[in-house]
Amino acid sequence: MFDFVQEKRRLVQIVLALIILPFAFWGVTSYRNSSGTAPLATVNGEKIGQQEFDSAMNQQQQRVREMAGANFDPAFFDKPEIKFSLLDRLVTQHLMAMEAKKVGLSITDEQVGQIIVNIGAFQQDGRFDRQRYEAVLRDKGKTPSGFDAEIRQAVLLQQLTESYTQNGYAPESIAEKLIHLNEQQRVVAIADLDAAAFVKQVKLSDGAVSEYYNKNLQEFQLPERAQVQYVVLSSDSLLSQVKVRDEEVKQYYEEHQADFGTQEQRHAAHILITVPKQASDAEKQAARTKAEQILKLVKQSPAKFAALAKQYSQDPGSASNGGDLGEFGRGAMVKPFEDSVFSLKVGQVSDLVQTDFGYHIIKLIAVKPAKIQALAEVRDMIIQQLKLQRANDMFAELAEKFNNTVYEQSDSLKPAAELAKLSVQQGVWLSKGQPPAGLWTDKVLQAVFSDDAIKNKRNTAALEVGPNKLLAARVTDYKPASVRPLTEVSAAIQQKLLQLQASELARQQGRDFLGKLQHGEKPGVKWTAAQSITRNQRSNIDPELLQAIFSADTSKLPAYVGVDSASGFKLARIDEVKDAATVDEGKIARYEQQIRQITGDALWRAYMEDARKRASITMKEFAAEEKK
Repeated sequence: MFDFVQEKRRLVQIVLALIILPFAFWGVTSYRNSSGTAPLATVNGEKIGQQEFDSAMNQQQQRVREMAGANFDPAFFDKPEIKFSLLDRLVTQHLMAMEAKKVGLSITDEQVGQIIVNIGAFQQDGRFDRQRYEAVLRDKGKTPSGFDAEIRQAVLLQQLTESYTQNGYAPESIAEKLIHLNEQQRVVAIADLDAAAFVKQVKLSDGAVSEYYNKNLQEFQLPERAQVQYVVLSSDSLLSQVKVRDEEVKQYYEEHQADFGTQEQRHAAHILITVPKQASDAEKQAARTKAEQILKLVKQSPAKFAALAKQYSQDPGSASNGGDLGEFGRGAMVKPFEDSVFSLKVGQVSDLVQTDFGYHIIKLIAVKPAKIQALAEVRDMIIQQLKLQRANDMFAELAEKFNNTVYEQSDSLKPAAELAKLSVQQGVWLSKGQPPAGLWTDKVLQAVFSDDAIKNKRNTAALEVGPNKLLAARVTDYKPASVRPLTEVSAAIQQKLLQLQASELARQQGRDFLGKLQHGEKPGVKWTAAQSITRNQRSNIDPELLQAIFSADTSKLPAYVGVDSASGFKLARIDEVKDAATVDEGKIARYEQQIRQITGDALWRAYMEDARKRASITMKEFAAEEKK
């Protein structure tokens, strides 16, 4: 394939995120903001309206649904900080797009096309498939023109970002200093004064347990608990009720045959004479003259096309294979190239074809006609599709009735369950304040522990707990918040007090030992065998102790440091310091690359901070309030 594709693999990965992890780009949605409603925000006079915000919010919710599955909680997006974060991100995107335009960044139609054809989600058997491309976009609620605009937007913003992040600076002297710091070795021995060794020394007073209990009743608080029964109405729960007739399968197949076929594929080879983007008129003419001379040779000896391609073609992706590009369908190549390929007969050679890459000489090798899969091959898929469509339709039809029945007959879930031929699920215990999970979202938990559900013994409303999924619950038993009695927790309290006091005794002795060691005394410390460590290869040493070891003054050895630990005190004896050996150029280069990345990221952040300061940005009052 053309060299551009090899150079832009990263852009293909970036644009793939537009399919997998959808997010609204301002350039695609800004046309929606032209209504008369007040904008939520403005960036240098450019408006961000409610529709753009809602579109971005919907796509973010779709993204999280795909990642979280059954654990998706719509209430998460009601949080003020989430709304503010989304609006702020839209503001940043508008600002980045303005900056990209100001500095003159651009991308050609041909480059956009090459990115699209190299996205795996659009390929069939390793080749771009237009039908698959259009089907994937339809599934994501996108159009080809809209997706084209999203690609342009994504690439331009990426170009702007990388113009800073990939241009960090890294003085060699700093790289060498970092290497010496990171690779310096210190030979250390460790002593762990653990609380377990001091437990026998602890004497608890007679009233210590009850005193702790009375002062810390909140530790022993049991939350409110409710036992619930519930009904879930969803497309999935309705699937078993859907029956699909053979005639329906056949009709769907006949009406959607385009979805079950492969488009015509053409197998071609080419010889490319490249023309640099900034080429002068003289260079362009020289390239054309060379291409014409090669075309003359091809016309004289068509059978030698592959050999001539190996000799003359400047496409690094295909020259060594005789210019062979393999099979591809419409939409896989830039338009002038495609038009020529699909106008040729098998064995025919084109005249010169000019694209942004240069001059091509094309030979059509073979044609694979379009093919439609047999009904038997796609029958199961059609049945599943029809059942899902029917279940979605049933859900849409039943949702309002289900909701009304739950509300109007609030003393039982049975009528609502019978309406949709569902079962009432029994016996689930929930705790107030428990983390949301699965069906038990924040909104459901709030409804279950409301006065209406507990005191008035009414059904909860039918609440959304996922795409096409509603849940209604009813409290069947309730236990108010309470404090566990002392008899249940006294043993645990006693163990905790022993551990706390033993830990403090360990720390006291550890600090005493450290002071003596630093003054040249030799208390009875049990050291581990000495080991050599670096900042990055620390064995099993705690981070706090490691920091103390490499911060210690080692002008006089052995040196001693110590830190409190969760269960007592840890000591370290530093016996030797070994500086890094001679540093090779390869390692310096790797460190310089890391430093460039860090400084490049810092440059980008500074640039955007400055851009925001220079910009005129306003946000509707609700955004400022919700941030708080």
